[in-house]
Amino acid sequence: MILYLLRKILYTFLVVFGVATLIFALFNLIPGDPARMVLGQRTDSLSIQAARSDLGLDLPVWKQYVKYINDISPISFHELNDKSSYMYYNPEAYGDGIKVISLGNGEAIFLKVPYLRRSYQSRQPISEIISNTLPNTFYLALAAIVFATIFGISMGVLAAIFKDTFWDRLLLVNSALGMALPSFFAAILIGWLFAIVLGKFTGLNLTGNLWEVDDLGEGVHLRLQNLILPALTLGLRPLGVITQLMRSSLLETLSQDYIRTAKAKGLNKRAIIFRHALRNSLNPVVTSISGWFASMMAGVIFVEYIFSWKGLGYIMVNALNSYDVPLVVGCVLTIAVIFSLVNLLVDIIYGILDPRVRLG
Repeated sequence: MILYLLRKILYTFLVVFGVATLIFALFNLIPGDPARMVLGQRTDSLSIQAARSDLGLDLPVWKQYVKYINDISPISFHELNDKSSYMYYNPEAYGDGIKVISLGNGEAIFLKVPYLRRSYQSRQPISEIISNTLPNTFYLALAAIVFATIFGISMGVLAAIFKDTFWDRLLLVNSALGMALPSFFAAILIGWLFAIVLGKFTGLNLTGNLWEVDDLGEGVHLRLQNLILPALTLGLRPLGVITQLMRSSLLETLSQDYIRTAKAKGLNKRAIIFRHALRNSLNPVVTSISGWFASMMAGVIFVEYIFSWKGLGYIMVNALNSYDVPLVVGCVLTIAVIFSLVNLLVDIIYGILDPRVRLG
């Protein structure tokens, strides 16, 4: 088990390294000057040069790449007399728990929290921006996947029980419709219907966040109603997938020999389904749930942007519009880490759900 976890951690580092390399290369191929984006188009050339030097854009591309990998890596190499390295071992400015290993000749190895640099536009630390917006995406993704899981498994079980009946076909048509609707179209349709046309009856808003300041600016209040429409929109596609997976997996399980043995022993249909068949049918469903949750945590851009939900996808759109390269790269690296952690969790759950799958 320990070796397995170590391998997974190594794979995580390789995935994040590959993503960082790819996104760095892509942004260096895109035309445009981040320094001019930061200062504006009418800035004089001297200010542009100063900004490029401050951002490290005056260095060759390969040096920019090495410095960036050094920044985002938890293990980095620096010279102690280099002022640009002070951020890595100054506990007053960057927190405690950073260990320095001296190599002699004024060099050292730093074990540190990855440094994602600062936003070109706001000059805030990227880690601070992500930590402020990631919880919003988490709450939205959690609400959507809970909705999709509860209703998807229930609908899939009902479709399997009433196989080839009117109710089976109705549930399958609804699930296919949910999978076919593009997210941006579903968001516009649901927002228009429930927030504009039926807004007086539902009391739901088209835009908003989970926590909002009241009109008088006197306090922050929890607005759960703002979570309903984006969570419903985000949960439609995984709802359809989970329904069909649950139905097909349960029907396959019900055809196994041990189920026929249970029937021969005189067990009733409810006991066979819920005590024997259902648990062994959940593996593909768990895979689907984990994949969808990871993609939701990555930030479903259209849903967050249409409902003005200030999550990871929302700030990525704004960062792309303003050519804020460090913020985009920080968001993408966060997404890669989330996917890797979710995949590890799924492998562990597999061993718990199915006795045939054990982690050595």
